Amino acid sequence: MDQKTKQMKETVNARIAPVAGMDVLSRNEVTRLRDATLGGLHTLLRRCALAVLTSGSENDDALGIFARYPDFDIQVLQQDRGIKLELRNAPASAFVDGKIIRGINELLFAVVRDIVYVATQIQAGRFDLDDSHGITHAVFDILRNARMLKPNVEPNLAVCWGGHSISRLEYDYTKQVGYELGLRGFDICTGCGPGAMKGPMKGAAIAHAKQRLRSRRYIGISEPGIIAAESPNAIVNNLIIMPDIEKRLEAFVRAGHGIIVFPGGVGTAEEILYLLGILLHPANAGIPFPLIFSGPREAAAYFEQIDAFLKLALGEEVAQYYRIVIGAPADTARALAAGVEKVRSYRLDSKDAFFFNWALTIELAFQQPFRPTHANMAGLNLQRSQARHLLAADLRRAFSGIVAGNVKEEGVRAIAAHGPFVIDGDPEIMHALDQLLASFVVQQRMKLPGSAYVPCYRIKTSS
Repeated sequence: MDQKTKQMKETVNARIAPVAGMDVLSRNEVTRLRDATLGGLHTLLRRCALAVLTSGSENDDALGIFARYPDFDIQVLQQDRGIKLELRNAPASAFVDGKIIRGINELLFAVVRDIVYVATQIQAGRFDLDDSHGITHAVFDILRNARMLKPNVEPNLAVCWGGHSISRLEYDYTKQVGYELGLRGFDICTGCGPGAMKGPMKGAAIAHAKQRLRSRRYIGISEPGIIAAESPNAIVNNLIIMPDIEKRLEAFVRAGHGIIVFPGGVGTAEEILYLLGILLHPANAGIPFPLIFSGPREAAAYFEQIDAFLKLALGEEVAQYYRIVIGAPADTARALAAGVEKVRSYRLDSKDAFFFNWALTIELAFQQPFRPTHANMAGLNLQRSQARHLLAADLRRAFSGIVAGNVKEEGVRAIAAHGPFVIDGDPEIMHALDQLLASFVVQQRMKLPGSAYVPCYRIKTSS
């Protein structure tokens, strides 16, 4: 069978209407979604839609997905009763007997919703994106438009971070923790992909069914640069596409009531440094925010490495902001529940909303998009001479650049053209960073198992 014939057998052409309802779009909005020029939205729509249509994919190669479906296209059609999506050469795995899977249908129209809203409201100047408060209000507005923020609901949203490239044993552990969380009535929010993003949702779904809890939320928060490498898993029932990684991270922290971190790689380290940098800010002293590192006993060494690096880079006292629970799914859930109860009491006393954490101070250093170019990576201030929370912000950027070089289309192309990023800073921190990243490579936490990893970075460990 030649490649073209095989491609035809693997693809479907279809026109689909929203099954869960959707706001109408103006003619101008539809035109922008169909516009494939530099100023249009069609390329972005195609990228995110293909990621949704390959839901459940175990491939973290963004360029590979587009190479497999080079003829895929999506067009938004204006209809008398609303809009339809015309799919051409779409992955056949998204269909059953010629009909698109309902969950994938819902996520596709969520992509349309968020792309249009960000373009016409956020990027069109409605908010001052050079101001910290303006960015926070933009994050709030995107979440509100996505119907994620629920009033009159007790704090129950557990955010789970961790790697997409984890072992089966680690994945099963995330399911066990998710099950324990579900038994205690927690909804789950993750980065929407496989691995540690899928496991907690799967475990919680079983527990919710056993507790007869209906209409539970399995929220996936992604962004255009990462969604092709981390396609939404099948359990996500509320997908939100934030415009960039910084607003994605702020959405996790503002909407969640506590965070559990499972084993992962550079993306997980980025998330940890983002949150710890916020909690280290003097203005946030005394604001409760439970942060728990948890994994099976076999992953104890992983968290020992993370713990040692954090203490070396940010000081021993940073450990007061997190708790490490190893090999104990029920204890992990209990610890989060106890922490969320403190969050509830604090929100009541401070008259803060349950559904959005307005109290935390998040500086521009954590909010402004970081473009991981070779010049920007080389220019990071990774010295101890600055405040700890600002050092954490730049360390977060360093990990963000490595994520981009590993899996994001723009970063992969930059590395191919100019070679690895060079990262320099305090010699002691650089030595520890080099060791930490080397351990990630050995443990196959940089790419999915089976693919050889070629580092996209070079750490200067001596001046």
